[in-house]
Amino acid sequence: MPEMSFLVRWPDGREQSCYSPSLVMHDYLTPGEDYPVAEFVKRTSEALTIASDRVLAKFGMRCTSAAQQMEEIHGVSAAYEAGAVRVLNMSGAELL
Repeated sequence: MPEMSFLVRWPDGREQSCYSPSLVMHDYLTPGEDYPVAEFVKRTSEALTIASDRVLAKFGMRCTSAAQQMEEIHGVSAAYEAGAVRVLNMSGAELL
């Protein structure tokens, strides 16, 4: 099953490396684009839920890494009332 990472910059300049167990994130985010914080949280939450559902379908259990990543994004986002999150890059790889 493919997995991927994506690097984002929060409104205060902090960079965060994020993980998804599925390439579905490419359907929700575009490298170089800015997303209002709430929109970024919404998009990543939807994508990570789909990714976790794919893991469930394939392996019979949800992806705890996807759930943890979603929790981290929600936690960091709580510090920002406004501003935008920039997607710096996205990369994927096949699991062997």
